[in-house]
Amino acid sequence: MSSMGLKIVVCIKQVPVSNNLKIDPITKNLIRSGESGIMNPFDKNAIEAALRLKDKWGGEITLLSMGPPDFEMTLRQGLAMGCDDAILLSSRQFGGADTLATGYVLSQAIKELGDVDLVLFGRQSVDADTSQVGPIVSEFLDWPQITFVSDLHSYSKQAMTATRLLENMQQKIEFQLPAVVTVRSEMNEPRYPTPRNIQQSYKKDIRIWDEKSFQVDPNRIGLKGSPTFVRSVWAPEKEAKATKFLKGTADEAIRELLIQLRANNLL
Repeated sequence: MSSMGLKIVVCIKQVPVSNNLKIDPITKNLIRSGESGIMNPFDKNAIEAALRLKDKWGGEITLLSMGPPDFEMTLRQGLAMGCDDAILLSSRQFGGADTLATGYVLSQAIKELGDVDLVLFGRQSVDADTSQVGPIVSEFLDWPQITFVSDLHSYSKQAMTATRLLENMQQKIEFQLPAVVTVRSEMNEPRYPTPRNIQQSYKKDIRIWDEKSFQVDPNRIGLKGSPTFVRSVWAPEKEAKATKFLKGTADEAIRELLIQLRANNLL
């Protein structure tokens, strides 16, 4: 930690909102360019966690995202929440990246920034649901990774404590900084941008970095650096469900509903 407080990077992603998504017929990857998108909801929790740490301990927050130029809109949303700086990693050479190539590029950008204390991710993205990129970044950085975090506590001597919310238990853990943390939605309620912060966000420059802006191995980015590939993509068949109307009085209908639910092992 520097004398100015924590230097935090929050990695965010823009996810599509359209139901009419297009798939590249050759790569089988989602075509993101030109599609309307929103910030991945879990990433808002990561931003809120960073803002609360800054409010308590001071420091600066940099947003980091990889994608086409229209991802700037999502970075503006993060700046409007109160973050200080934003970088968009955007290049055709980065296109088609799987989680491994994405994690590699993000980690190299974090190294380029230098002196980072903490990297925050949402627990997963709602479009892919892999929860892989945060841990992959930690491996490339060779930093501790702490996943499924529901609370971050005070720290001293470059150490921080966190509560991990697991399926059947809670775990309190101490870890050394720098580190990579993925946060759960239960951690907080993301704040709404204030009108002043929205106005200020458009006065801040978003830095655009391509593969020449920082050190990357060209064989580890984009499609070249992605060992994962999709064999085929198809739409699931729509199955029509029968509708049964319950007759009689309200009490009779409720009794019949309970009978049907028990018969189908739903109660």
